[in-house]
Formats: sequence, structure tokens, C-alpha cells
Amino acid sequence: MGEVEDFAVTQMRKAVEKLGSSAEMYEGPTLMRFLIARSMDPNKAAKMFVQWQKWRASMVPNGFISESEIADELAARKVLLQGLSQDKYPLLIVQACKHFPSKDQPQFKKYVVHLLDKSIASAVKGREIGNEKLIAVVDLKNLMYKNIDARGFITGFQFLQAYYPERLAKLYVIHMPQFFVSVWKLICRFLEKATLEKIVVVGNEEERRQFIKDVGEEVLPEEYGGRARLIAVQDAVLPPLQNGTH
Repeated sequence: MGEVEDFAVTQMRKAVEKLGSSAEMYEGPTLMRFLIARSMDPNKAAKMFVQWQKWRASMVPNGFISESEIADELAARKVLLQGLSQDKYPLLIVQACKHFPSKDQPQFKKYVVHLLDKSIASAVKGREIGNEKLIAVVDLKNLMYKNIDARGFITGFQFLQAYYPERLAKLYVIHMPQFFVSVWKLICRFLEKATLEKIVVVGNEEERRQFIKDVGEEVLPEEYGGRARLIAVQDAVLPPLQNGTH
């Protein structure tokens, strides 16, 4: 980090303390994500950080979401965690045709947290730095009306924006059917400008080739133009951390 970033981080730490909390356990790269999300304003970033701390303590009191807490969501095997992309970002693929609106919203929210946490953890080599990002692919192939879940989409994006700032490197939407366009426009109304700028709706063949090139054939499953096999998120094995967790 440069002098400007160092100064902003220092000011943010002080602002967090004024709010009755502490950022002592967190290094610069983590705090920078919150600063970037709040246009480098230390006070706004501190407020966002403290809100994240409170949310995290409430949503994930044990530090992680166990698979037993989200068994119903995992059973559909609708999300894949494929490994690292060309740019060394974890690749998360959501196969929307296997999803149905959840009747258990608390479990669904825990599922979203589990997916994001495990994706980020899969990028960690030895020790978390704090600036790890992920690539997401939302596959709408074979989507039917019964699979449409605008609320679920909005929940996922709101979690990303409020509690996982600067974790999303890129999100690709592929195989979008015409009947979903109006739903997608509704969802986009809930997205911040910074999030919208990271979304690519893949439409034509040229865009598909670019998508494959950007992500990398080694990590993309064969179904998407790559050479990898499908890996459901519950089957993905995380690299060990220096402290022995994962």
C-alpha cells in the first residue's frame, strides 16, 4: 500500500475505535476493501466495517457455517466450486435450473454465507491476506418459471455488497432466456454501480469465447467449453492454512 492508503487505513482504525469497536485483528488489505467500497472515506468505511462485525457475530457465531446447517440447500448440488481461474480467483458456478425458492429463508441466507466463505477460503494459500476475490457464473440454462427466485438473487447480491465488499472480481450471466430479462432488470435495480460494472451478460458467440478465455479452460467444466470436471461445492477440498484450519 502507498502513503495515501496507509493514512486512510490509520484513520479508519481510529474511526472504528470511536464507534466502540476495534480493527486491531485485521490487516491493511482487509480494511482497504471497506475503504474502496466507501470511496476511501474512513468514517463511512468504519461504519460499514462495524456493521459487518456485528452481522458476522450474529450470522456466523461459530466462525463458519457447517454443512449440517444447510443440508437441504446442499442436497440439490446446484453450486459448483471449480478451483482457480486464469487470474487465480476461485470460480463459483450457480446452476439456476436446480434451484427452487427456499421455504426456509434463514437456512438460505446461511447457505449464501457458506458459499461465499468457502469460495474465498479456496483462494487462500497458507494465510489469508484479506484481499482475495472470486469469480461467479450464473448459468440460466434450462431455467423454468418454477426456478425463478428474484428474492434469492437480491439476497445474494445484498450480502456481497454489504458484507463482502470488493470480494467479487467478475460475475458472468450465461444462457439467459428471454422471459428472464424483465426479472434481471428488477434485480439490477438493487445493485450498486460498482457491482453492475463487474457483471457481464454473455450473449453471442464472441462473448462466449471471451468468457472461456478470461476464466480459463483448465478450470471451466466441459459443459461450459472448458476441460475440467464438475465439482459440487460440498466436494471441493480446501487448501490447508498455516494455523491448521480448513
